[in-house]
Amino acid sequence: MKISRYFDHAVLKPNMTEQEVRDAIQLGIDYDVYSVCVRPCDIDLAVSMCKGTNTRVSCVLDFPHGDSTAEGKAALAEQYAAKGVAEIDMVMNFGYARSGKWDEVEAGIAGVVRAAKAHGVGVKVIFESCCLTVEEIKKATELCIHAGADFVKTSTGFAASGASVEAVAAMLEAAQGRIKVKPSGGIRDYETAKKYVDMGVHRLGVGFGSTPGICKGEAAALGE
Repeated sequence: MKISRYFDHAVLKPNMTEQEVRDAIQLGIDYDVYSVCVRPCDIDLAVSMCKGTNTRVSCVLDFPHGDSTAEGKAALAEQYAAKGVAEIDMVMNFGYARSGKWDEVEAGIAGVVRAAKAHGVGVKVIFESCCLTVEEIKKATELCIHAGADFVKTSTGFAASGASVEAVAAMLEAAQGRIKVKPSGGIRDYETAKKYVDMGVHRLGVGFGSTPGICKGEAAALGE
């Protein structure tokens, strides 16, 4: 499978104009990415632009801090799912995770899952793994499995650092094939993207500005 079909092509910068968003979404469509991952305010635009293409729409929820209430997260999931997204990338309350408040963490995830699944929408849970220990990453992965999420995801791309081999390995080890894994943040070249694919991940979070370079790197590696 070509590398772009692993991409959730992130169009998430808060200062983007509507034209910049349009251009970034079109770039993802042109490179045949799996999905464009957009801000909630851009869902309608993205759904309209991606209709009839091979590219789906995903959106972020409670991004980038994850500190809304469980009820707030669930209410947003209901709104976004009803708009026609294929997947929701929610930020879990990683401050609660660091506090050992695991029941509260799971409640926030489970509410989003219930709301999204009612519309046939998948859920990815963003950990912000650079803020967590390996054991916390593994514990959070188990919670996501129990809550019925589809993916665990390392990072928002807005924290001190993004995906790491250590964090992704911890997720894969805990997952044991029961949930999919998505590294995100800091994936800017083909070598890094391929490294994670070879580890066995199922999707990659890639900033829209990195998509062309990674795809060109793949073509060069394959001698195309």
